[in-house]
Amino acid sequence: MDRSIRDVELGLLLDAIYLTYHYDFRSYSEASVQRRIRAALVHFKCETISRLQERVLREPQLFTELLRFLTVQVSDMFRDPTYYRALREVVVPYLKTYASLKIWVAGCANGEEAYSLAIVLHEEGLLERTLIYATDINPESLRTAEEGMYETERFTQFSESYRLAGGRASLGDYYSAAYGGAVLDRRLKKAIVFSDHSLATDSVFAEVHLVSCRNVLIYFEKGLQEHALGLLSDSLCRKGFLGLGLKETLRFSQHAATFTELVPDARIYQKI
Repeated sequence: MDRSIRDVELGLLLDAIYLTYHYDFRSYSEASVQRRIRAALVHFKCETISRLQERVLREPQLFTELLRFLTVQVSDMFRDPTYYRALREVVVPYLKTYASLKIWVAGCANGEEAYSLAIVLHEEGLLERTLIYATDINPESLRTAEEGMYETERFTQFSESYRLAGGRASLGDYYSAAYGGAVLDRRLKKAIVFSDHSLATDSVFAEVHLVSCRNVLIYFEKGLQEHALGLLSDSLCRKGFLGLGLKETLRFSQHAATFTELVPDARIYQKI
């Protein structure tokens, strides 16, 4: 099919999703969305994007399934251990000066990062006075995150990353085997509130001391990146901290002047 026709079809599909379900993927990276839609076409056995659009409009349950393709769901506990080590060594001493803490994990996927942060804060004696908001646009991901249950075989890699991130105990102390998987400790879950939030369409909902928004901005076009960074900046208290993914940077953003690079290699910034 002619590429220009495909582009028109893709634009109409994204418009239809926004108008019908209020999820806005129109400013997501075009290459990323095209790749995901190609996979969805195969999965749903649709020959064209127009056919997929027709089904999306008429079958709400299909849209719920399509969200799995349009959103990034999989992360790992202590992914990029240098990030967590820098949080522990550089950011935590600042956080210890606050009587209570609020932290936002934006784009939490299946919850692995929120639980990783909870473990760091527990080991640093901060979890009891911390509330972690973990948000995502995918309700299925949020349900998985709330359950806090993952495949047991993943914990070999999780444990190694935890060690490299400066873990003070054994990761095995934080989960138990149940229902054929590994369930994370209740004391971690108690500190986390999982809820729906879109960086594309929703506004700031709380003032926080740390925002961790990692490997999310790379899926946005430049305009939406700037919008999202403005939202993250507005949510931070004075001298608050922003953590991005290792392939993301504030360097070329209009919001760069609002922050100092606190730990450049770990992409951790502090609001001026």
